[in-house]
Amino acid sequence: MARRTIGQERFTFSAGDKRSELDALLELIDWREVDTLLSPISDAAKGEQAWPPLCLLKALLLARWYDLSDVKLAEALDDRASFRRFCGFSKTEPTPERTAFVRLRRALGKLDLGEKLFAAITAQLCAQQVSVKQGTLVDATIIASASKDDEDARWIKHRNRKAVHGYKAHVACDEDTALIEKVVVTPANVNDGKAGCGIIPENPGDVYADSAYRGPRFRDAVEQRGGRVRVVVTAVWARDEDDGAAKLKAINGPIHKVRCRIEKIFGTCKHHYGLRRMAHRGIVKATLQVMLTAIAYNLKRGLNLQRA
Repeated sequence: MARRTIGQERFTFSAGDKRSELDALLELIDWREVDTLLSPISDAAKGEQAWPPLCLLKALLLARWYDLSDVKLAEALDDRASFRRFCGFSKTEPTPERTAFVRLRRALGKLDLGEKLFAAITAQLCAQQVSVKQGTLVDATIIASASKDDEDARWIKHRNRKAVHGYKAHVACDEDTALIEKVVVTPANVNDGKAGCGIIPENPGDVYADSAYRGPRFRDAVEQRGGRVRVVVTAVWARDEDDGAAKLKAINGPIHKVRCRIEKIFGTCKHHYGLRRMAHRGIVKATLQVMLTAIAYNLKRGLNLQRA
C-alpha cells in the first residue's frame, strides 16, 4: 500500500523552538512496536496516498489529552508546532483532514487493535517501574452513550441517582504506580463482580474493591491468580448499632483509604480526557474510545513516574 512520507523537513523547526511535554512523551516508549501493530492499516481515501497510521494514532492521543473533536484536532494539528512535532510533521507540509481520523478509528475497530495497542504500550510502561507489586485496585465507572438509540448500550439505575443509558468501563490499576493494567468495556447493566473476574492481572497482590465485588466468583478468580481479596464489608455481627458501626469502620477504613485512588483515575479520564460520554455508537467504537483514553492516561502517568 502506498503511504505518504512525512517529516522530511524537520530542519525547518528552529533550534529555539520551545520543548514541550509532548516531546518528553515521544521519548517515553519505543514507538516502533506500536508502528508494527499498525502496519496492516491503510486509511487512504480513494485516489490519495495513505497517511502513516502511527502519526494518526498520535493525533488521536492528542485529541484525548486536549479533549478535541476531529474538526478541532485537524485545525490544531495544522496550527500548533508541538502537535506537529509529536505526530512527525514538519512545519510546512500538509496535515490530515478530519476524515482521516474517522477512517483510522474504523480500521482500528475492524482489526480489533485497541486492546492490543493498550497492552503493548502498558507493558512498556510497567517494565520501566522497579517497585515490587503490592496490590491492585478494581472498580467500574459508567459512561453515557452517544445516543439513546445506541442498541449496544443499556440502562442502569443506582439508588438516589438518575438512570443512565450507556456503558461500563471495568478497570484494574496498580496500587503503587496507579497505571491502568486491564480494561474491559461492557453494557452498563453488566454486574461489576462478573466483569471484574476478567480484569485481574497475574499475581495481583491484595485486590481492593467495593461491595459490588462480594461473592465467591470474584474471590475465586482473584485467588486463582495468586491474589487476596480486600472487599468492602456491608454487614457484621455486633451487639448493637454503635458496635456494628465501629467494626465496619475498622474493617473498611484501610480498604477505602487505598481503593479511593482509582476514583482519581476516573476523574482524570472524565474531566480532562473527554470520557464524560461516548463519542460514537456501538460497543466496538466505545471500547476503542476507552482504550485510547487509557493509553493517554498511562502515558501521562508514566511520564510523571519517570520524572519522580
